[in-house]
Amino acid sequence: MDYCGAKLTYDRGELYSIRYNCRMPMTKEYQSSHNIPPNIARPLDAPWIVVGSVTRRRRRKERKKKRGCRSGLQARLKSQPFKPPLPSIFLTNSRSIVNKIDEFDLLLTAHSLTRDCCVLVVTESWLREDIPDASVQLPGRTLHRSDRKASAGKRRGGGLCIYTHNNWCTNSRISATFCSPDIETISVTCRPFYLPRELTVVMITAVYIPPDANVSLALDHLYYKISEQQQTYPEGVHIIAGDFNKACLRTVLPKFVQHVKCPTRGNNILDHVYTNIKQAYKSVSLPPLGKSDHLSLLLLPAYIPLKKRTRPIIKTINTLTDEALAQLQDCFAHTEWSIFENEDLQIYTDTVLCYIKHCMDTVIIHKQVRIYPNCKPWMTSKVRVLLKARNAAYASGDQAKYWRARTDLKRGIKEAKVSYTKKLSQHLSASNPRRVWEGLRHITKYKDNRSSTEIGASLAEELNYFFARFENTSFPTTNISPITSPAEFGSDTQILKLQEQQVRTVFRAVHQRKAAGPDGVPGKVLKYCADQLSMVFTKLFNRSLSEATVPYCLKSTTIVPLPKSTTINSLNDYRPIALTPVVTKCFEKLVQKHIKDFLPPSMDPCQFAYKANRSTEDAISNALHSSLQHLENPGTSVRMLFIDFSSAFNTIIPNILVAKLINLNLPPTTCGWIKDFLTNRPQAVRFGDKRSSTLMLSTGSPQGCVLSPLLFTIYTHDCIPIHRSNKIIKFADDTTLVGLIHNNDDAAYRDEVCHLSEWCDDHNLSLNIKKTKEMVIDFRRSKDAPRPLCIKGAEVERVPSFKFLGIYISEDLSWTINTTALVKKAQQRLHFLRVLKWNRLQTNLLVSFYRAVIESVMTYAIPVWYAGCTVADKNRYQRVIRAAEKVIGCTLPSLDTIALQRCLTRARTISRDIYHPNHYLFAMLPSGKRFRSLSCRTDRLRKSFFPWAIRTLNGQKNQPY
Repeated sequence: MDYCGAKLTYDRGELYSIRYNCRMPMTKEYQSSHNIPPNIARPLDAPWIVVGSVTRRRRRKERKKKRGCRSGLQARLKSQPFKPPLPSIFLTNSRSIVNKIDEFDLLLTAHSLTRDCCVLVVTESWLREDIPDASVQLPGRTLHRSDRKASAGKRRGGGLCIYTHNNWCTNSRISATFCSPDIETISVTCRPFYLPRELTVVMITAVYIPPDANVSLALDHLYYKISEQQQTYPEGVHIIAGDFNKACLRTVLPKFVQHVKCPTRGNNILDHVYTNIKQAYKSVSLPPLGKSDHLSLLLLPAYIPLKKRTRPIIKTINTLTDEALAQLQDCFAHTEWSIFENEDLQIYTDTVLCYIKHCMDTVIIHKQVRIYPNCKPWMTSKVRVLLKARNAAYASGDQAKYWRARTDLKRGIKEAKVSYTKKLSQHLSASNPRRVWEGLRHITKYKDNRSSTEIGASLAEELNYFFARFENTSFPTTNISPITSPAEFGSDTQILKLQEQQVRTVFRAVHQRKAAGPDGVPGKVLKYCADQLSMVFTKLFNRSLSEATVPYCLKSTTIVPLPKSTTINSLNDYRPIALTPVVTKCFEKLVQKHIKDFLPPSMDPCQFAYKANRSTEDAISNALHSSLQHLENPGTSVRMLFIDFSSAFNTIIPNILVAKLINLNLPPTTCGWIKDFLTNRPQAVRFGDKRSSTLMLSTGSPQGCVLSPLLFTIYTHDCIPIHRSNKIIKFADDTTLVGLIHNNDDAAYRDEVCHLSEWCDDHNLSLNIKKTKEMVIDFRRSKDAPRPLCIKGAEVERVPSFKFLGIYISEDLSWTINTTALVKKAQQRLHFLRVLKWNRLQTNLLVSFYRAVIESVMTYAIPVWYAGCTVADKNRYQRVIRAAEKVIGCTLPSLDTIALQRCLTRARTISRDIYHPNHYLFAMLPSGKRFRSLSCRTDRLRKSFFPWAIRTLNGQKNQPY
């Protein structure tokens, strides 16, 4: 349509030029008079129109640099296809690669992600030795193949190929191949041009397990092959990809992660990709190759290098040298402490602590250190200089200079590693296990979970109120008349009076690395200046005890929240770590000994925590023996209720506690001191460099205090069953109710639950019903499911197994689930042992690390469960021990030997402790040489701890007692 009468034509460039150079505003009259179409005309208020002297805005197309970049795994991989942190992988089941090589090449070139893919893994290539490499070669890639062999029993199917892109890696070689009727494998070692510092090598293993293979034999072979690779390259990334059919690698290597989430054949996932890194890949399904019955897979690297994932940490190190400590000792020795005395105990204590802090600040050396997450422990300044020289030589383009610098760097790294290993050996020979353990943890990154939580200004304040949510000032305390003032003590002849020697002894026993509390006085100062400070603190402690008053500065608490996991979703994901003054901890130890002198040794026999000769093994074996002995009778069943409390230590009511202390005949002054210690406690949260305001609390007891476990034990000592058919087993705040049911009559059990719930309400203990679980043990052939258990109207979840004090107990009382969990954890920690071996540590250091980190996991509570394990479960434990023996290079004690020794030790301890609740089971025969055997009708009871322990004691050549 002709809008304009003038016969003028403009091209696109001329119109743009007019638009940019026009300085006159375009009005509506001008547009209508010249018949300018609306899609060409620009309104007056358009941002790119120049009006007057206003500078024209630059359009997006004119920007030389983009304001951002697209995010996502695919965009990240497209930007740097040959420098990913982990190689991109294309996995396909070809079913004869020779006949589909052209289609394979076309599929790869159709998209940039597949065209630039770093690694191609092909299963069922159907290649034979008479087929040359040129028939299946792809341009720009290196071929590694493992053909099916008739001599190994493979006439149909099979064959593996791995292609590596030359732009990603040119240093690749086949490290191992294997072919059998059950499994085919090929392993390729790659050292690409770029790899994150925390990873040393890429090990790619292609696997094909036929559908009719013996899965057990195939996985056993794969387990030993991967274990050898991990032993050779403990800090490398291990990728296992291929067609697994019915097999699952996680049954033998539970540490490895399976990254394929989409079906590859029908609704089944037959093609797997495993790595030893969590969240390493994201799988994308692609069309199959030709008429193959398997979909192809593209694995996009999702791994974020450690340097990008974690920020560097800047720490301020306060150093107290020997010269500084000598100056402090001289200063405190010549101090006239009497000038600080005051009638007000609060002022007196504050003045003394402030003076000590002032003297410390004058001699402490402050230094800031930047710690990078991927920095190796052997990295020294000399190695850094050689690294910079290597990089400079590479940038200069001089090849000979670069080779010399690279050789010097390798030599420097080797020398630094040897020097660091010698340093650890010297610490071990000098009996300094702390320095050795710190070095081992630094090398292996064991328990090095850094959280990248952003600390906001209000987070510390929110956490402070969240941790103080159990404060209850309106709790009813009827029929309780606790001591309220020192005047009510009367003439108390049992007032605790400390001696200077006692204070000096407890100061000298302080751990010098113990963190300082809110007062800022570290344990090192108290330890090395105990002779100079014991006098003044003895006076302070005795005044506090006589007046039954604790100064605010001694009972203040600083909460340092630590994440429970790497992902934080709510405030409940933080664990409150309470820091109290080190002086107060020493004071509490002296008061604790005084309190224990008044407590009867037989108090609360079913509380197995915080007592001598008691452990989790005793609590577990007590619960299991009661259940198994009851299940020997016909028509019986057992119901276990695992109760969970919400922050039990933070819900203690001081008035109720003091009333129980008085009933236990503790001195009134001590009761009054404890009440003042628990009331009006200042609490603040320190999170990073942020600090919250201070709250005053009068409920609960800080979990970082020395007295808290003892006070909680006294607080709950009267929580006992009201029916003889029930048992309440306690380990600190972990409470378990065991109901012994006869002929489906659970009235006593339900009445016990109601009574326990009422007792908790009367003592301000909050039941967490969501985490409270119930398990029913019933071996009768004809049985009916019992009615659900409800507490305060909420139904308790019934579970087939439960982790009870670190041990998994199942409803069939077998130990398979527990074995799986312990073996998985032990296999995960084998990685750290391989890292130490790779760093060439001495054998005695490797054995020490194995016993502390791996053996301690597998042998936890071993007397309780080892006799009842099946042969298959014991072989799974022994497999881990054999793998550790290959890494260390020496023989390690078997589980049979360890279990026998632990069983004898535990049994002899119980038989000699007359206050142990299971002491009555170790009854001597009239001869005085043997114990009376327990009557057992079933193997379940016969293979439990107590019958096994008595048989073991009676089998000893010497006297069992």
